[in-house]
Amino acid sequence: MIKQKYIVGLTGGIASGKTTVANLFAEFGIELVDADVIAREVVDKGSAGLAAIVKRFGDEILLADGQLDRAALRNQVFDNETQRLWLNNLLHPMIRQKMLDQVNASSSKYVIMVVPLLFENHLDSLVTTTLVVDISPELQISRTMQRDGVSRQQVEHILASQMSRQQRLDKAEHIIDNQGDINLLRSQVGRLHKLFLQQAAELTTKPND
Repeated sequence: MIKQKYIVGLTGGIASGKTTVANLFAEFGIELVDADVIAREVVDKGSAGLAAIVKRFGDEILLADGQLDRAALRNQVFDNETQRLWLNNLLHPMIRQKMLDQVNASSSKYVIMVVPLLFENHLDSLVTTTLVVDISPELQISRTMQRDGVSRQQVEHILASQMSRQQRLDKAEHIIDNQGDINLLRSQVGRLHKLFLQQAAELTTKPND
């Protein structure tokens, strides 16, 4: 379990700019724990996660080089609730544990935990405070279409499957507006960095219960 560690749970909808915001905090020397990076690591070639997946689905979910064929795995779990639940039950505890291990190993004054589905997967229970990167749905659609080369309909489908903007904002303790330029973003990060440093210092000086 984590003791006396100040953790900021950073989240936001698709194309909201989570990575950009996280990297701005990293410029202050703050360590990042990225759920997406960890999710890839737990199914890397040679991992226990990949071995369990192969045992369940067979070698056809592997690429020629022995890496996981993500598209093939998606086809296996798409519209199959039993298989999807099995996969989630396998991977989520692995991802959660690895995130906690990285947080415990960190040495910065506080830690940014970047989790796209922070609220949906109830990982906000692991953090000290929550920070949502917010942009309008219209901006999400245009940025995702440009970034991923997908249709508007595809992006709208993704948005419909995610927690709504209002639900996310209602749960957020801190909000960053990412609809302006990088200088506005940098100033918001700088202000929050000072606040998090102060609150982290207060946390570490509290006596243990």
